[in-house]
Amino acid sequence: MKMQDRATVMLEALPYIQEFHGKTILIKLGGGVMEKEKLLDSLLRDIVFLNNVGMKIVIVHGGGPEVSEEMRKLGKKPKFVEGLRVTDEETMEILHEQLAGKLNKEIVLGINKHGGRAVGISGMDGNFIRAHKLRYKTTTSKGREVEVDLGFVGEVEQINPTVINYLVGTGYIPVIAPIGIDGEGHSLNINADIVAAELAAAMHAKKLILLTNVAGVMRDPNDEKTLISVLTVDEAQKLIQEGVVKKGMIPKIEACLRAMQGGVERCHILNGTTPHVILLEILTKGGVGTMIERGK
Repeated sequence: MKMQDRATVMLEALPYIQEFHGKTILIKLGGGVMEKEKLLDSLLRDIVFLNNVGMKIVIVHGGGPEVSEEMRKLGKKPKFVEGLRVTDEETMEILHEQLAGKLNKEIVLGINKHGGRAVGISGMDGNFIRAHKLRYKTTTSKGREVEVDLGFVGEVEQINPTVINYLVGTGYIPVIAPIGIDGEGHSLNINADIVAAELAAAMHAKKLILLTNVAGVMRDPNDEKTLISVLTVDEAQKLIQEGVVKKGMIPKIEACLRAMQGGVERCHILNGTTPHVILLEILTKGGVGTMIERGK
């Protein structure tokens, strides 16, 4: 690239740096992204860059593949009900060790290595994510509604972002494991997309970015050429109702809709395995992936 071209690229980013300076951007890291060490390292460097130019970055991370692998090592078969991990007491201990421990600290160390200042916590710290046990109901093939016991799986009851606001206000990057706590002091496993959405709403974030391992919302999941670059809230809901959006993409869109209902301006679903995907989305005119906006 010629020197003049490099200058042009930097100048293109300037209005976006100005627009988002001082604004909160919440980024959710999916487990599939975190499996690739070099990719994660590059992603964390980009996050430090955004933080250094004045954006307030908050990270919520998953870690499903790593947790499942650890379960298999211990001779325990992972069980899921429509994407939700059945979490017994032993599985909860693995979540503490892998999610709130090993994976959380790997992200913290990666950010600190690149000159950022990260603090790793979970929703249990300071009781900042209060939750209650999820009462999950489904319908049998015979049309009968039944309740399925998922164990220590929770849903968000209330988020008190005071500690997170303090951290970002003093220049730190919070790295959050999605484990909440109930009124009796029990820890609960919560879907990371939902935690990210609820926290983004509680913090009045400018953007919520969900990093996954697909290009974004596609009309045909097997054809990236069918990627939908921009969706309004109404259009996103319609895609779910029509069955165009299926399986794992549904909770991601629902998380985006929940965040926007809570005041977040725009949400993005991006392929976290694309190099520098966050910079391309935030600091360029074209952007990548799928952006969900309010519409008229």
